[in-house]
Amino acid sequence: MRIVVLMEDTCGNPQCAYEHGLSVYVETENHRILVDTGASEKTLENARRLNVDLSRVDTVILSHGHYDHSGGILPFCAINRHACIYLQRTALGEYYHGERYIGIAREIAQLPNIRILDGDAAIDGELSVFSGITGRRFWPQSNIGLSVYAAGRQQQDAFEHEQCLVIRGEKTLLLSGCAHNGILNILDKYRTLYNGLPDIVISGFHMMKKTDYTCREAEIIRRTAGELERMDTVFYTGHCTGQKAIDIMREIMGDKLVQIHCGMEICGGLRAESR
Repeated sequence: MRIVVLMEDTCGNPQCAYEHGLSVYVETENHRILVDTGASEKTLENARRLNVDLSRVDTVILSHGHYDHSGGILPFCAINRHACIYLQRTALGEYYHGERYIGIAREIAQLPNIRILDGDAAIDGELSVFSGITGRRFWPQSNIGLSVYAAGRQQQDAFEHEQCLVIRGEKTLLLSGCAHNGILNILDKYRTLYNGLPDIVISGFHMMKKTDYTCREAEIIRRTAGELERMDTVFYTGHCTGQKAIDIMREIMGDKLVQIHCGMEICGGLRAESR
């Protein structure tokens, strides 16, 4: 398995552009997969610099309906018209951060290779996606400023549009874009579906905050890290987690928490290195 971080908020390779967004390329024995596409065509530029041929991708997973995970889709489709693009139907909704629209481009819904899902789906024996995460323990407080326009009014986003990809092989890999529903709630849902825990998780944790954490927020981060540390899983995180949260969690989790950067490759032995 080859895993390359094509886009992330921080620089891990001086040859790569970086911006607020996430895109991860995964190559398995059977598939070439793109999980999210970052905020713009800069993701495609990075792929070229990292010797990742996006024209050979066969599967695209959009983790949720925000621009910083879907902005590269239309440029991607200009070079790849055959890859199946999977997203939840609710990802086509109208999403806001305050008054700013942060949803996906309207044109995405009209793409001929789009595959709209209504909940969990098995793509094949290796790939599956799940959504419907309803748990709310340690729910990220940074979600509070995010909303959806539905039923004629603006309301708190409950992130029904979020989906996670599971890749099953010699090792099991779980990928989530931002874990808006909370990484522990996602792993609880994973347990009910797959009777265990994944070997590797790649996900933002949506704990980023520009101001200092309140005592409650800091306690949620520490308690989340404490539960993750007890799992036999390695976590790769970045994007929306935030450096302050990563530093807090690393004190508790040690080597079980690895920070990702743009241009980083996670090798077959699951070492992370900049290329």
